[in-house]
Amino acid sequence: MARPKTTVIDPDVRLFQALADPTRLAIVRELAGAPEVCACDFSSCCDVRQPTVSHHLKVLREAGVVEADRRGTWIYYRLAPAVADRLRALASDLSGAPQLIPASTLRRPDITAVTPRPQA
Repeated sequence: MARPKTTVIDPDVRLFQALADPTRLAIVRELAGAPEVCACDFSSCCDVRQPTVSHHLKVLREAGVVEADRRGTWIYYRLAPAVADRLRALASDLSGAPQLIPASTLRRPDITAVTPRPQA
């Protein structure tokens, strides 16, 4: 019996895959203009039927692009707070912008903590 193929996808790859579809990008643009949007409202902006919208929202949720809250029978979506920061960091990496190095990595080691060698 053949084993199912399991692969780990880099979160950044998953993010770009989610945003690469025109319908999903339209959903993200719609969400960028509002604090939250009901799932039922996406079919008008994206010109697709509700089952297709649901599929695209699932992909965006799994990629960490959107978050959802259920209120009764309605589901409201909003952009995940960290997604803009992730995109900014990726754009910075791609543009060759200088990276900020945390100050903790620049500190010299504490030389008083080193045990002195016995003198011969």
